[in-house]
Amino acid sequence: MNSAQRQEAEAQERRERKRATDLLARAERDELDAAWEALLNKPTVQPVRGPETGLVMVRGRIGGGGSPFNLGEVTVTRATVKLASGAVGHAHALGTDREKVRLAAIFDALWHQPATKEYVEKTILLPVTDRIAEYDRKRAEETAATRVDFFTMVRGED
Repeated sequence: MNSAQRQEAEAQERRERKRATDLLARAERDELDAAWEALLNKPTVQPVRGPETGLVMVRGRIGGGGSPFNLGEVTVTRATVKLASGAVGHAHALGTDREKVRLAAIFDALWHQPATKEYVEKTILLPVTDRIAEYDRKRAEETAATRVDFFTMVRGED
């Protein structure tokens, strides 16, 4: 594998990691609870950090391209866990639900293991992706229902 192929493989791995982390953060607590209960061989989990809750400053931009400014603070919870296999998982999520973030970190660690990656994909990531897509579709339909098409009528000839 040459340097360009290796860089592309690493970039693809980062994209997949970002996708999994994002979906775990957006998973609902009941989705994570159900996946944990359905897991046959539950791993031994050791907390490394947290779960702990804190504040993060959110920055904004006027019009999306203006000068950045501090918009305000949001509550974020984070956790890091280590499984008996040595796999480490990290999770962050908005809000104060520590158990949700702890479970997300566990599933992040399981996602890194070849033996359990498919389980995490099927039982959590795919359903969360579908739920988000359905929500976005409904929102787009609701927005389209209120859409007004403006047109200009030409009076006479100039």
